[in-house]
Amino acid sequence: MHALTANAPLPDSQEVALSLRNIGKNYGGVQVLAGINADIKAGEVLALLGENGAGKSTLSSIIAGVVPPDAGGSMTWLGQPYAPATPGAALDAGIGLIHQEIRLLPELSIAENMFVGRLPMRNGRVDREYIEAQADKQLKRLGLNVPASRKVAGLSVAAQQLVEIAKALTLKARLLILDEPTAALGGEETELLFKQVERLKAEGVSFIYISHRLEEIARVADRVLVLRDGRQISVHSTAQLPVRQLVEEMVGRSLERIFPALSEPANRVVMRVKDLTCREFGLHDIDFSVRAGEVFGIAGVVGAGRTELVRAIAGAAEHIQGHLQLDGVDRHFNNPNQAIQAGVVLVPEDRKQQGVIVSHRIEDNLAYGNTDLIDAQGWVMPARLREFALKAVSRLGVKGAPEQAVSNLSGGNQQKVIIAKWLARNPKVFILDEPTRGIDVGARAAIYEVIAELAATGMAVIVVSSDLDEVLGLSHRVMVMSRGRQMGILERGVATPVTVMELATA
Repeated sequence: MHALTANAPLPDSQEVALSLRNIGKNYGGVQVLAGINADIKAGEVLALLGENGAGKSTLSSIIAGVVPPDAGGSMTWLGQPYAPATPGAALDAGIGLIHQEIRLLPELSIAENMFVGRLPMRNGRVDREYIEAQADKQLKRLGLNVPASRKVAGLSVAAQQLVEIAKALTLKARLLILDEPTAALGGEETELLFKQVERLKAEGVSFIYISHRLEEIARVADRVLVLRDGRQISVHSTAQLPVRQLVEEMVGRSLERIFPALSEPANRVVMRVKDLTCREFGLHDIDFSVRAGEVFGIAGVVGAGRTELVRAIAGAAEHIQGHLQLDGVDRHFNNPNQAIQAGVVLVPEDRKQQGVIVSHRIEDNLAYGNTDLIDAQGWVMPARLREFALKAVSRLGVKGAPEQAVSNLSGGNQQKVIIAKWLARNPKVFILDEPTRGIDVGARAAIYEVIAELAATGMAVIVVSSDLDEVLGLSHRVMVMSRGRQMGILERGVATPVTVMELATA
């Protein structure tokens, strides 16, 4: 048997490129994947769907050489037996995994990132002319008009996503596994990514596409593979399927996207923002208030200033002008700790970078920012920490023991840990930025219930979301932003996808 390489002849369109037979994986006696049989054709997009914990990441890791499958299963790639021992072996064969969390090094150039770990040398020095020429070739192929010599720092998330793909293409990747590629992208950036996928498909590149945004599947995919509880539920020969059908297959029950009923908010204003301007974040003349028991939504396209606004309110900005009142008292926060002590907390959009330390235990993450609640003297005793953590995880229904590492939790439970941490402080204003990003449809419903319950206790809740249905379904009122400015505030019932987008694109 000869070694597989990315230079092997590419099959004709619609011929099978990768074949999976009886693929399974057992961890410590727990069967997380079993009996997966699927084919990925040359030049097609196969959507891989399932709730968190369904086995998508495990299957992707097996294909990409991160973990081996159990005995009894087999794979073929380009007509030859395929069993990569490492990710490097998979890449050498032409299969690359693009992770949800972008892993580029910001202080290196685009070209250096694309060749890191395999930098070609000439006369004892890195051959920059070669790597930049090769990188520019792939960037041009993807329609990304930036020089390969520039640093990654400062590139948009969409551009970084394309750099990750270009990096795999320099290795002559013929199958790309895209894990939640649009989780941090807006509409225009998502459309750009889809156009590049179509371009690469025409060149014979295949894709396995993982996404929780089911409305994208019909747009980008050719066929659909659905997993549930580690098992293959269905393989559809078309992606033109009702979203409801896919959801029911994923969760094993009929599930409509029903948002929880909202209680009527009180008349008492908890927080008032008046004439807020922040040059650092590009914000201008923001003016709104949030009442006790109200869910106040903030909508807008990417770059509208939504995240910047809530970060400014939560004390993560300098040189803010204007006024912020809590319960009628003027406040000014020089840092997030001052906001937290005053009762303003923020669940950030990037939970793994800003919300939790995933390698640390649940109980440790719950303690961060709350040591004053655990022990007023500043000493955190193990018994008291465990008691505090048990109460917090029980209150939110976190599926995990306090001593578990956060990295072992699903995205939905990681989000619950962050919410539980701040809920322990009984804050006045609870801000959630992209509360369900990267969370499956089943877990989203649980987060929606938590948000409704926060408001029902009398907290003022602010929700920022790129998912327009989500922000409309959860909010009493919706403020629409564009280019750092407030375009209008719409009452529930008046706020529709049309009225919001009219303001967001004005």
